[in-house]
Amino acid sequence: MSRDPFAAELHAWFLGRLPEGWFVEPPEIAYDRDEILVVGRLAEPSLPEGASEEERQAACAARIQRFREETRAQRMRIASEAEYRFGRKVSWGAACGPIRQSFTVLSVPVMTRLRLAERQVLDTLVEAGIARSRSEALAWCVRLVGRHQADWLEELRRALVRVQELRQAGPDVD
Repeated sequence: MSRDPFAAELHAWFLGRLPEGWFVEPPEIAYDRDEILVVGRLAEPSLPEGASEEERQAACAARIQRFREETRAQRMRIASEAEYRFGRKVSWGAACGPIRQSFTVLSVPVMTRLRLAERQVLDTLVEAGIARSRSEALAWCVRLVGRHQADWLEELRRALVRVQELRQAGPDVD
């Protein structure tokens, strides 16, 4: 199955543009029509033998924070170039050990129409203190579906890529 040409260009551009040594492996790059999210894995800090899991997590969180502060200006320059080139906002994140943190992600409003029963689900989540608003409750529901239906969603995405390939290879009407 061939890759999406936009995804291939996006990955190639970031691999060529990011400074050597920032990440220990190629970054994960996810995108939609509004945003590009670049998340790189950082080297784990060296800890003394017998360090606890809490110490490991604290050290990894501190490594991510250091990366965020030390690379801010350079990340902003790269993001500006990418935003101009690809027409989407760029967000950043880092992973280190078991910790993953996004720095500057968009929160994009979406419009939806819900019937009474669906609104009642959102209102129940708000009343129970799970969410502060209907908007936050809806985001919570979407995250829940994404977490519990990840395999199905991935299969659906692959099918959509195949549909796009078939459309591009379709008959020439000229």
